[in-house]
Amino acid sequence: MKKISQDILNNSSRRRWLGASLGLAILPGLGVQAAAGARLAAPAKPPGQFELGLVTYNLGKDLLLPELLRVAGEGGVKAIELRTTHKHGVETTLNSQGRAEVRKRFADAGIVPWGCGSVCEFHSTDAAVVRRNIDDCKRFVELVHDIGGRGVKVRPNGFNKNEPEADTLKRIGDSVRACAIQAAQAKVEIWVEVHGAGTQEPANMRAILSHCDHPSAGVTWNSNPADVKGGSVLASFELLKPWIKSCHINELHKNDWSKGAYPYGELFGLLAGMGYDRYTLIEVGRTPGDAAACIDFLRYYRALWSRLRQG
Repeated sequence: MKKISQDILNNSSRRRWLGASLGLAILPGLGVQAAAGARLAAPAKPPGQFELGLVTYNLGKDLLLPELLRVAGEGGVKAIELRTTHKHGVETTLNSQGRAEVRKRFADAGIVPWGCGSVCEFHSTDAAVVRRNIDDCKRFVELVHDIGGRGVKVRPNGFNKNEPEADTLKRIGDSVRACAIQAAQAKVEIWVEVHGAGTQEPANMRAILSHCDHPSAGVTWNSNPADVKGGSVLASFELLKPWIKSCHINELHKNDWSKGAYPYGELFGLLAGMGYDRYTLIEVGRTPGDAAACIDFLRYYRALWSRLRQG
């Protein structure tokens, strides 16, 4: 996306164009200033109400941590899940001083370091590979503890050829349990992302968590098309409801499930109904061209997100 000039940002009709280019519409009754104006000052959330967060995939992936925190704050984001390998540099290789600095930066910015998005996965039939991933996850547990975060995201990544699916699901669940035991000691959680060809089916995710059977392990709801059964996410949600500890959301404007889109209005109602008071984290497949464009995207996104949350 080309760099947005100040003239464009100051022009009402051009700001509406920006909203369309980012995939977000100005909602009826919602002024342009509320959507794309000065820094969004979101009210304190009532008890039992979830807030808006951000995954650095792809938004913010190319920003150093100070800039990432500034952009998130000006965009109305309250928490960040730091995806590994991105430019923020928050990795397991950080020393104690670096970890303390990360923790302080988040505190000074008034943003929650929600956790780390690892790529740890446990489906392999090679025991040594699984062991390496478990060890890597445990290092992320230590990192999240040290920066004041809440959890480590891991992922199943599909099934193996020539192996019964039930065996793969059990291996994943057993591996997550090994990570969750250490996480509990550090007062950190393990979040298994609803992910992977076949493994993302809610019934299979439920099997993984049933094998794991540890209170410090849960799922990151990932807003996948596979969740939607007959135009609704209710059946899938009920399967995983006891384990939902984090939530990824993506293109909120695609909310017309009659056209095959994701029923976010229903999802938000279900989250509110269960008393979910954590974060719904933006994870979209687009990367605005610069920090200013990213801030504008986040402001439009928050405006639409707020309407959906209000029901």
